[in-house]
Amino acid sequence: MTSAPAFAPAPTTLGWLGVVRLGLVQTALGAIVILTTSTLNRVMVVELALPAMLPGALVGWHYAVQLSRPRWGYGADVNGSRTPWIIGGMATLAAGAVAAAGATALMQSAPLYGLFGAVLAFFAIGVGVGASGTNLLAMLATHTAPARKAAAAAIVWIMMIFGFVLTAGIAGQMLDPFTMSRLIAVTSVVSILAVIVTVFALWGVERTRPDGDAPPRRRADAISHTDFKAALAEVWREPQARRFTVFVFVSMLAYSAQDLILEPFAGLVYGYTPGQSTSLAGVQNGGVLIGMILTAVIGSAVGKSRAGFMRRWATGGCIASAAALMVLAAGAVVGPSWPLKPSVFALGVANGAFAVAAIGSMMTLASAGRSSREGTRMGLWGASQAVAFGLGGFLGAAAVDATRQIFALSETSLAFAVVFGAEGLAFLVAAWLAVRVGRTDADAMKLPAMPAGEGLPAE
Repeated sequence: MTSAPAFAPAPTTLGWLGVVRLGLVQTALGAIVILTTSTLNRVMVVELALPAMLPGALVGWHYAVQLSRPRWGYGADVNGSRTPWIIGGMATLAAGAVAAAGATALMQSAPLYGLFGAVLAFFAIGVGVGASGTNLLAMLATHTAPARKAAAAAIVWIMMIFGFVLTAGIAGQMLDPFTMSRLIAVTSVVSILAVIVTVFALWGVERTRPDGDAPPRRRADAISHTDFKAALAEVWREPQARRFTVFVFVSMLAYSAQDLILEPFAGLVYGYTPGQSTSLAGVQNGGVLIGMILTAVIGSAVGKSRAGFMRRWATGGCIASAAALMVLAAGAVVGPSWPLKPSVFALGVANGAFAVAAIGSMMTLASAGRSSREGTRMGLWGASQAVAFGLGGFLGAAAVDATRQIFALSETSLAFAVVFGAEGLAFLVAAWLAVRVGRTDADAMKLPAMPAGEGLPAE
């Protein structure tokens, strides 16, 4: 196997405008995803009167397909350019979204054919999200200065949420009065615009340097003779990468387990109406945005002066999220007299701080260890995150059902208290794992310098 070159050209360093441009790609990705995971879900359940488990299974399927994320990141590592992979992934995602809308319409007259088409369409959606999302984060990690990574992570994620909100508002108006043909037309327009935005946002990012000179292509000969399985095994042997993978899984499992139970909790225990529970979700998302912005501002202020800031902040975010969930568990026991909205807002702030710090840590650690493996590492962590998200919502809802059966349906509040407490414990485990990642990083800093191209030694 050929060793890495002793010298490789420095990648372009993005300014704030460049970070926003990459954020536009994430906005485009979010615009398509919200249509496929939310709008189509509602159409299948309400307009077509299909079981809710059907769209749930399709969404779970698209998460399962994202186990391929390491492969797409590795492909860009070998190719030396991430732009074609991001654009190709976005085009695949767009095609899958339009096909999913068409398959949903087909379910009205030919359910079996429509279901088969939906399975294929959500496969394409999973591939598209994996290929574009993985390499977008890897590009951001490679081209962003260390002092800006916390803020860059916040900007990109806030812009993705903006994509959710913008698409939900505009597309929601365009879909009325609802018809299946209108659903396909709106999905097609949003998907085409998303691809166009992606192409223009990425134009020249990997081609030009700040001084206007065109840099040579990033050398990939260090891994050109290593197949995917060997490359993935090399990354997995890095203690830091392996521990961070486990941290991502546990923390994102705890993060997503609350998604499907918070609004039912407000309705069953506090007597909230559907409108009130929806507004409660808005309170939580407002807290998430504030937590993200707070982390970005503090991270930018700290800059390079404190190594490992984002991992320590991720640890603190996990602990704060655990505390907020314990507060919600107490609120479930106390009942309607408990200040629910402030408790949910606090959970949102803690979740937002944790999420940005975790993504910022991904961006920082993606370049650690052996060179030219950023995409493979980011793909590994993205796959771990996708599996956790796919399992989290299901396990959270299933746990409430199971505990309600154990304690009897009359003890609903106790069931929610137990589940919220269990999620809080999961966040504490994630905090402990984050500390272990930091210790691995510190140990690696004490090791003697290794020859170029060598990875971190296995434990």
